[in-house]
Amino acid sequence: QVQLVESGGGSVQAGGSLKLSCEASTFDALYKMAWFRQAPGKEREAVAGLYLSNDETSYMESVKGRSTIFQDKVRRTLNLQIDRLKVEDSGVYYCAASIYSGSWWIAAGMEFWGKGTLVTISS
Repeated sequence: QVQLVESGGGSVQAGGSLKLSCEASTFDALYKMAWFRQAPGKEREAVAGLYLSNDETSYMESVKGRSTIFQDKVRRTLNLQIDRLKVEDSGVYYCAASIYSGSWWIAAGMEFWGKGTLVTISS
């Protein structure tokens, strides 16, 4: 079992930046990790993901070019930096991980989840 704990959420004005961190109890055996978010009344959506073995990353279209996902193997953290924040970036951000190969885009394919951290962007 892998425990994931998110941090870094909060209230930020549009145009600002935020760095979210997810600490994992272990990186051993993990194949992929990702950030998802869920706004009130909306479906959970994939934001950015990373394959731990080769640092290959990908991003949802709306954050591409203004966000960076990266791992810190020493601290066992998965980090997500988002710049030029928009009101529509608001939501609960969840960290997810899986020991299995395959795409990280599908929430059902991630077996470990954190409890989430709330991000509120004001205009």
